[in-house]
Amino acid sequence: MEEIVPWFNDGLRFKCTGCGACCTGAPGYVFLSQEDLDRLSRHLGCSVLEFVKKYTRQVDSGYALLDRPGSYDCIFLEGKKCSVYDARPVQCRTFPWWIDQLREPKDWIAASERCEGINHPDAPLIPSLHIQEQCLTYLDNLLAQNFSL
Repeated sequence: MEEIVPWFNDGLRFKCTGCGACCTGAPGYVFLSQEDLDRLSRHLGCSVLEFVKKYTRQVDSGYALLDRPGSYDCIFLEGKKCSVYDARPVQCRTFPWWIDQLREPKDWIAASERCEGINHPDAPLIPSLHIQEQCLTYLDNLLAQNFSL
């Protein structure tokens, strides 16, 4: 069997600048797995049911975080910082290592237009293996959302 070598085999540059742009702006969803719900509710000191009622909306058969009223900002964005950073959802933890941003170089370039940390001049080179592991974590989380809630 032939080994498939990703186009980013030499790694990619990324450094979170803390700008908050990934947590605000255009409409979108932060989908939550049961693991995310458990971790976030523990972090906030409430039950999963209380967390779901206060901070989520149902989307199809799953849950997504609410937006801050009157905007598309994440409910947990305070200023430019995540107020639940240590417990943030896997979708947030794995950004920008999402498959739709890594299919081809042009996808990565398009993502860099929305995120100043992608290809940032001070960004370290992230090894391909780490990027692939993060992609798998993201995909595992998607599967968990769709098959265990």
